[in-house]
Amino acid sequence: MSEPHVTLDGTGLEATRQRLRGPLEEQLTSALRTATDRVRADYAGEPVDEVCRRLLDETRAGLHPDIAEGFTPDMDEFCRVAVAIVRQDAPGLS
Repeated sequence: MSEPHVTLDGTGLEATRQRLRGPLEEQLTSALRTATDRVRADYAGEPVDEVCRRLLDETRAGLHPDIAEGFTPDMDEFCRVAVAIVRQDAPGLS
């Protein structure tokens, strides 16, 4: 599985917010990668939807509360990461 990352849609952002986009993407990506590592390490056969929820919870836990509150990721993308975690643990896959 490639390393997950967060990309924010910058369409329509004013100049100040556009300048903050890069650092915010870095913070969100770091929290997501840390969450992915934790969930992968603790994975014990849970279904994809539970793994996806844990990824979201762990990612938000790694963010400042104000950022976590406003973080509304594309859940299809989060679930793709969850599927990759589940498939890594499936028998016969590595």
